[in-house]
Order: sequence, then C-alpha cells, then structure tokens
Amino acid sequence: MLAAALSLSAAGTILAADSDLGAAAAYCEQTGGQVVKRAPYYNTNGPAAGWLRLAGERQFCKYTSSTDGSRIHILLQTLYTTRPTLAASAYYAQVPMTGSCMGNPASCYCTQLGGSDIFGGINLNGGGWVGDDSPDTVLEACILPDMSTIDSWGLLYYANGIIRGIDLTTVMRYTAPEAKK
Repeated sequence: MLAAALSLSAAGTILAADSDLGAAAAYCEQTGGQVVKRAPYYNTNGPAAGWLRLAGERQFCKYTSSTDGSRIHILLQTLYTTRPTLAASAYYAQVPMTGSCMGNPASCYCTQLGGSDIFGGINLNGGGWVGDDSPDTVLEACILPDMSTIDSWGLLYYANGIIRGIDLTTVMRYTAPEAKK
C-alpha cells in the first residue's frame, strides 16, 4: 500500500509558486492552523549563541490541540497540494516502526520512511527548523525525497495511533485513494 503511494508521489513535485504560498497560508489559517516561518539551523543541541543559521526559509502550518496542547507541523506546500506526496502518503499509511533505534526515535522513523531530519550528519550537534513559536523553537521536520515535509514526532506518534495537534487527514487537501472509499 505505502510502496504504491510512494511511487505515485515520486512522479511529481510539490514545490508551489510563490503566489500559491499565499493561498496555502490562507488555507492553513482557515483550517485552524497558524503559519510559522522557520529557518534551518545547525548546532541546536548547544547554547543558542552557538547556533549556525543556514541559508533558506520555509513556511509551516502548525496545528495545536485545544484539549491537550500537543502540536503538529506540516510544510505549507505539503498541506495544500491536491497531488500525492511522500509525506502525506507516509502519514496516511501509518507504517509501523521496524528494527531498533539508537538515539532519537522520530529521526529513526523518518529515516525508515526514506527521509531525513538530520542536520550535519549523525553527531551530537543537532539541528532543525527554528521559528519563534515557543515552545516549538526547534522543529524536527522529516524531509522526503520529493521535498514534502512533515513533523517527525507527529508522524511517529500518528503511526502509533496518537494524534498530535490535529488529525492531518482532515485538513490535507490530498486524500489518499484508500481513504476515499
């Protein structure tokens, strides 16, 4: 099931034109989310004074649960596209985590799915997408080969039947074929 969905989504890109980001941001807010601009940083496991800001910036939609305060983030383009993506397919599929993991289980799970949320290789320095939306200052976001991106911890929790923030299947514009039945 996931293999078929993943091969389908690899056929197309999800990178939206800048004009589409405005529509995606509006959609995020209409569905109860908050748009958060994030920049990639390296060395976030050390003191903030030593963090290295890397080039680029991305906009994520953050959904916060009103009942337990949990959160999940998804890249605006991943949320807004009506085409299949690897991130959406992985979320829908809820693939169980396999094997053992040394270190961060969300990173291990992201890697198992073919993505990465590791900055600078496997080391103790760490890294992530930094925004000013405390308490989520540093976000571990699983970036998959088609550039679709989703919160690593939210993805792992959902695979284990735990919804963080909101069930993204209710707001992603892409609906998995098996979910349409």
